[in-house]
Amino acid sequence: MAKYDKAFKLAVVKAYLKGQDSYETIAKKFNIASDSTIHKWVKGYKIFGVAGLERRNINKSYTVQFKLDVLDYKLRTGKSYQEVANAYGMTEPSLPANWMKTWSKYGIEGLSKPKGRPTMSKKKTNENQNKFTREQELEKEVELLRAENAYLKKLRALGIDIPSRLRKQNHELSRNSEKNSD
Repeated sequence: MAKYDKAFKLAVVKAYLKGQDSYETIAKKFNIASDSTIHKWVKGYKIFGVAGLERRNINKSYTVQFKLDVLDYKLRTGKSYQEVANAYGMTEPSLPANWMKTWSKYGIEGLSKPKGRPTMSKKKTNENQNKFTREQELEKEVELLRAENAYLKKLRALGIDIPSRLRKQNHELSRNSEKNSD
């Protein structure tokens, strides 16, 4: 995929906004492979201005809480993924769509997994160095459960149906905690 600088993108967008040519004609004129690229630039420019034409940091990562907030907004308002992405300053509507799919399938643990492959290190790492203590593991689990519980409470308060997988999982967790407290 070709990388275009901001000035070139701005020139292409302005050519389209003059209203003289279609996306396809402008793509041929500026030697751009796909007219959908121009469509994306124009949409980004209309929503975010010149900042919408800047290259994005591809390796940006979002916190679990941010992802849950975005999903909560989507479920509460019923807006499209494009509108949700715009509301949170993201140019890719596929991000919230992927998060929704992951959350539906794996729950909050799916949203907390780091993306991509782990880096390969030439140094041998000490196995004990990478392991968390039991207390740290439990603290992380408690944090994830609190976030998921808060999210489910929001869904219930809004009257949104909770996926059956999560209802079953929460029911089993509550029964296990009751057994452990005896």
